[in-house]
Amino acid sequence: MPNHKLTAVDAANFLPASVPPLLVQTIFGLGLAVAMIGLRSLIDIVAPNAGPFALVYPIVLIATLFGRLFAGIVCLIVAFLWAWYVVLPFHWSFDFEVSSDQSRVLINFLAACVVLFLAEIFRAAVRVREAELHESLDRRRWLMAELQHRTKNNFALVASMIELQKRRQDNPAAAAALEDAANRVFSFSRAYAQLAVESAERKEGAIDMASYLEDVIDHLVHASFDDNVMVERRIAPIPLPRDQAVAIGLFLNEALTNAAKYAFGDGRQGELTIVLEGSASDWRLDVRDNGAGSAAPSEADGGLGRSLMRTFASQAGAEQDIEVNDQGCRVTLARQPSAA
Repeated sequence: MPNHKLTAVDAANFLPASVPPLLVQTIFGLGLAVAMIGLRSLIDIVAPNAGPFALVYPIVLIATLFGRLFAGIVCLIVAFLWAWYVVLPFHWSFDFEVSSDQSRVLINFLAACVVLFLAEIFRAAVRVREAELHESLDRRRWLMAELQHRTKNNFALVASMIELQKRRQDNPAAAAALEDAANRVFSFSRAYAQLAVESAERKEGAIDMASYLEDVIDHLVHASFDDNVMVERRIAPIPLPRDQAVAIGLFLNEALTNAAKYAFGDGRQGELTIVLEGSASDWRLDVRDNGAGSAAPSEADGGLGRSLMRTFASQAGAEQDIEVNDQGCRVTLARQPSAA
């Protein structure tokens, strides 16, 4: 991403890297000196001889700050000599009309040199500070990526342990509960995995929902649905903050888990459609199935799955809606700009 900060402007970046830096600085310094000469010539039309060296100071300051030391030196020499030779009362000569002009010219030259070196000291200090800040930021990014990577691995380890425990269970109800827990942990794991990828691309804090939800859907379809259920998904690549993305992933996890248990729990065939569309501030998640619908056994009011879905909807800053009829079930989670 280009840096538009004023302190980042450097004449050395104006031309290709193959051009020697000193040549770039010379061209930059000469260009500013010529610009000053043009402006000075216009001023002389209405105010001849007024402040012959007045414009030297700002132009040398600009040349040094944005063109480095050598550009400032070139600009100082050209601009100062021109002002001495042309603007002083004794035109087109380096001779002095009065003897006091010698000390005046010398003082102005020394003052311009002070401006030059102070500008270079300031420019160098800013560049050093920027380099330190970039190094510190890069280190923080690396540490954050490492933390996210370790967190992802820890989630994956917990999910594997739960899965192993589930396989050793003889009680179907306990095994189902462990499977639900493993799926929820997996959703967390995939969110952190995706966040690590986005951080590597300098998009810290945002998760690409297409990549993240595709992983969640693939895992749940493989783990919970029979082959006779056709799953269609259309997931827009919306970048969302991590907390909101995780809440959506967990909400989808519960919606798909309920569909596997109740819509197609009797082994019937059917279709399941998952759609995420919209933008970062206005999105909608839609999960539709043509399963058992109102004929399916369902959780009692206050069941864990429904309770978790309400919680995840609140965390996502969105409104949920569940419609069940004879044709199937439709679960929606929508966030409108006013919900922010």
